[in-house]
Amino acid sequence: MVSKKQRLASVDALRGFDMFWIIGGEALFLPLFALTGWSIFHFGHGQMQHTQWHGFSFYDLIFPLFIFLSGVTLGLANKSLRGLPLAQRSPVYRKAIKRLLLLILLGIVYNHGWGTGIPADLGEIRYASVLARIGFAWFFAAMIVWHFGVRTQYGIAAGILAAYWLLQASAGDFTPNGSVNAWVDQHFLPGITYQNRAYDPEGLLSTIPAVVNALFGVFAGRWLAKHAGNHVAILKGLFIGAAICLVAGFLWHWVYPVNKELWTSSFVLITCGCCLLLLGIFYLVVDMWHWKTFTYFFSVIGCNAILVYLGTSLVNWQYSSKSLFGGIAAALSEPAGALVIAVGVILLQWLVLRFLYKRGIFISP
Repeated sequence: MVSKKQRLASVDALRGFDMFWIIGGEALFLPLFALTGWSIFHFGHGQMQHTQWHGFSFYDLIFPLFIFLSGVTLGLANKSLRGLPLAQRSPVYRKAIKRLLLLILLGIVYNHGWGTGIPADLGEIRYASVLARIGFAWFFAAMIVWHFGVRTQYGIAAGILAAYWLLQASAGDFTPNGSVNAWVDQHFLPGITYQNRAYDPEGLLSTIPAVVNALFGVFAGRWLAKHAGNHVAILKGLFIGAAICLVAGFLWHWVYPVNKELWTSSFVLITCGCCLLLLGIFYLVVDMWHWKTFTYFFSVIGCNAILVYLGTSLVNWQYSSKSLFGGIAAALSEPAGALVIAVGVILLQWLVLRFLYKRGIFISP
């Protein structure tokens, strides 16, 4: 199940599962609830909303899961540059920097999608973005992995979480306007913030603990590579790691709230625990039980995840779905019609991605 690039089928499928909710999966629950009246769909719709401030919902996991999975690929490769001459390290550095800059650029493009365009005034551009955070988290995690030993990597991860907690706690304010994150973004973040808030949810300071999400992915990927073929050991390690992170995160929440907007260290532990749990489940279903249809559906999405994400900003899939299925939707009840359009949005994107997948076209920065 491991390719030459050291990518497990379960990792691609999990990445596709993550992006499925971005391409329209979150819109399925409300019409299903309206049609059936089942409370599980009402609960699912609630979980598809970001937590307003303190707390945690499933939709809060989508972003950190992608960062985690970028770290898994680093762990599977298990590359080290220690001791190599600069001539051999330089091409790797150039590629990493190029990837980082490209993700920052694509993030800016995404921020100003849906027909608005990038402002001519440089001061009106929003530079912070989801893709930029993914790029920074991956870049710094890679630098740590390439230049430090395993024990030191664990120490750095723990140090980042502890230092970030102490920094935020010393400010004594976890409000949107009074947090240390808001102060840093107001003084040092170029351009504008998201919705002109006092802080940016993808701002400067909160990017630092996101590196730990990538590092936990590295640790998981390294565990998968180390115990390749030993399913029991792999699952045991992933599930025990998930339990430890979740318990620690929930306990920490009592004194240090779980908060996605500030990306608190307790939020990092909760999300890393959930990521390890999901990776274990997907490893079980995909790499052990070989559910091929399940694997194929999500892998088609996961192999072009960045393209999927950009497409949600640059292409109006809702319009395309209504153009093709609007007549059928109009002939049905309002909830059923909404469900048809929502399924159409997902189907159209999946068919485009399948076209690329069948031809071996995988676009990544």
